[in-house]
Amino acid sequence: MHPTAMLDTVAAQTSRHSSSATTSASRPLSSVEGAQFKALVESMIPCRNEDPELWFAEQAPAIASAKALCQQCPLAATCLEGALERVEPWGVWGGESVVDGKIVAQKRGRGRPRKNEAA
Repeated sequence: MHPTAMLDTVAAQTSRHSSSATTSASRPLSSVEGAQFKALVESMIPCRNEDPELWFAEQAPAIASAKALCQQCPLAATCLEGALERVEPWGVWGGESVVDGKIVAQKRGRGRPRKNEAA
């Protein structure tokens, strides 16, 4: 499930069912309160606040930055699960590098590999 869809689902379910998302009078959230709740949740998700290209970078330092940002995300496990289910072709999902729907330890750079190790 895409992170935006997850947020919409969480916000909708929470506004209807959760006591933590109701006011002290135990009423459903108004549309303004629901929008504020959604904005609060979205502010906690790094991929919604950083450059989207970071999660699809080619360079190892940028990939490491994306993974580090994912460690703070409350949706990391769900994000990774969704990426594996959808067989995402590549990118950082849930703090892991994914290539062809599988978690890989290190993404191989573009182009042909070197014949000899760099000195």
